[in-house]
Amino acid sequence: MSGQVSYETEVKAGAAKVWELYGTTKMALLAKEALPDAIIGLDILEGQGAVGTIIKITLAGGFSYKEKFTKVDHKNRVKETEAIEGGFLDMGLSLYRSRFEVIGKDKEESCMIKSTIEYKIANEATFDISLVSVKLYADIAEVVKKQLTTSAGAN
Repeated sequence: MSGQVSYETEVKAGAAKVWELYGTTKMALLAKEALPDAIIGLDILEGQGAVGTIIKITLAGGFSYKEKFTKVDHKNRVKETEAIEGGFLDMGLSLYRSRFEVIGKDKEESCMIKSTIEYKIANEATFDISLVSVKLYADIAEVVKKQLTTSAGAN
């Protein structure tokens, strides 16, 4: 069985500006700083934000996993990561992929952030799909939105 969940939000900032965060490791670092109760550890193990970058993330409660950047498309502003160790993979998923899209609109004065999680349950595994949630990505998008609109107002 497979499925997906997504979250979209509009940001009053140009897509290029938003992609400066989402297209790199800056988004993860900003999220760790802004959401210390949710993300208690974040280590960049390999790479600097390009395809092949590996990050270890530890969430509240000790839930940790490693993810690898599998797609970083600067032209279309799409980044995908896949869990490669721990976390939901240890709980019965064979695929846990996150996709982040920054979609420009309104002559670059605003854009949409779309965060999607795709998952696949391993053969014969039992897994509670209610555990798959985009809440953390929604919280991150809101942090990015606040950061960019606050810094835009200060300029």
